[in-house]
Formats: sequence, structure tokens, C-alpha cells
Amino acid sequence: MDYRKGESFYNRSLERALQILIAFGGERKPLTLAQLSELLGLSKATALRLCSTLVKYGFLRQDQESRQYFLGLRLFELGSIVLSSFSLRKAASPYLTQLQVKFGKAVFLGILDEGDLLYIDKREDAEVGISFPSNIGRRRPPYWGMLGPALMAFLPDDEIDRLLERSPLVKTAKKSFIASEDFKEWLRTIREKGFLVEDETTIDGIGGIGAPVRDHTGNVVAAVGVGFISSSADSKTLKKKMVKEVVATADAISKELGFRANPAWDLNADW
Repeated sequence: MDYRKGESFYNRSLERALQILIAFGGERKPLTLAQLSELLGLSKATALRLCSTLVKYGFLRQDQESRQYFLGLRLFELGSIVLSSFSLRKAASPYLTQLQVKFGKAVFLGILDEGDLLYIDKREDAEVGISFPSNIGRRRPPYWGMLGPALMAFLPDDEIDRLLERSPLVKTAKKSFIASEDFKEWLRTIREKGFLVEDETTIDGIGGIGAPVRDHTGNVVAAVGVGFISSSADSKTLKKKMVKEVVATADAISKELGFRANPAWDLNADW
């Protein structure tokens, strides 16, 4: 089948690059430039140009002695993100629904992807008539809302600095963090407590509670959170109940992903 028919934006170079990556599928072993050239019907000059570009971006790697090409770790990283997001959504789905039903608030699940906060699941009550704009697939700065800080808090300090350099703090609400040191101090508090209560630091009148989700290695791979209109959750007793349920939800999802430790967070501590 000729996929080029009717395609206005067909790109021959991109197709050839993808063909090179696909050539390593199945049982094929590492390939030399000559083998790739013959296999795909490309000139050696064209194959070299494409392979060099793929090596530069980590999609291929080359052994300097044998000159053979291998699939690069970049593909593994991207594949891991896709696989983890699908398995993560499946594991989290019933718990997100339970959390949403319990409080009638918007519930979110997000990950850090390419330096952004990426929403991968969401629960809302359509009958409430209030919808949060952070839909599934939406990207936000890594520090956004209740999920971003819950994820960033468990990163190494140099990675936090890198993300803030890439996405500097922006004032979006009266209580927004502007100074990096103040924000990083907040992250340290979140790391110690194991959860966060976000008090209108992103959007005026909107608050949230977030907690980290861990995989079988203990690494934080996602965050779960509840978002709400601040005036609908101004009771400290209600917020403490939500904190306990959000942390319990994050722990339940973590256990589904193979995490067995149960840190003794002080859920009754002042925020």
C-alpha cells in the first residue's frame, strides 16, 4: 500500500529514518551501515546521514570498534514512558474513581514528561457544572498546581534547578511563588511530610492536595491530587480528611505498582 497517496505533508527523509529504526525489530542483530543500506535500498551516503542524525539524538548508538549500529536508549526511555503511563492509568483508575466519589471534587493523575507536568487521567462530576481546564494530555509547567510540586519534591536538587531554569516560576495568582529559594524550601517540606496542601498558589480561589505515587523501585513516578474551589473546602477538618484519603489513594496505587514500603507520614501535622 502506498501511504503517500493523498498525503500533503509526506516526508521522505522521515520515512527513511523510521525505516532504519524498524529494521532493528524482530530477531535482527546489530547492523552495519552497509547492511542497512542494502536492506533498505538506500545509498550509503543517505544511510550514513540518517544514522548520524539518529545517533545524535540517542535513537541509535554505534560501536566504535565494530562500527555496527544498535537501537539507542532514547527509544527505551520513550517506550518506558508509554508503557508506564498505560499500566499506571490502569492501576490507578478504580482508586481515582473512589476518591472522586468520596468527596465530589476533581481528581487528577499526572507525571513529569520532558520537563513538563503531563496529566494522564482525570475524574470530575459532570453534574457539578464546574470544570477544571487541566484535561488529560494537557501539559503544564513542572511546578503547576498540586501535582507538579508533589513530583518535583522528590527529585535531586540539581534536577529541580534544571527544571526551574527551563521553566522559571511565573506569578499566576496572588500567592504564587516567585523566588526559587522559597519554592525549593516548600519542596523540602513536601518531601518531609509526604504530601502537600496547595493554597491558591497557582490560581486564585483554587486549592488542592497532592501526594506522590511510587513504583516497585521506590521512585516517584506520578502524583495524584484533588482540586477544589477554596471556599468549598475551607474547613480544616475536611482538608485533613482529604489529605488522608489522597495519601491513602497514592499509597494504594503505589502498592498496585509493586511498592511495599509504608512511610509513616504525620498526616495530622500543621501544613
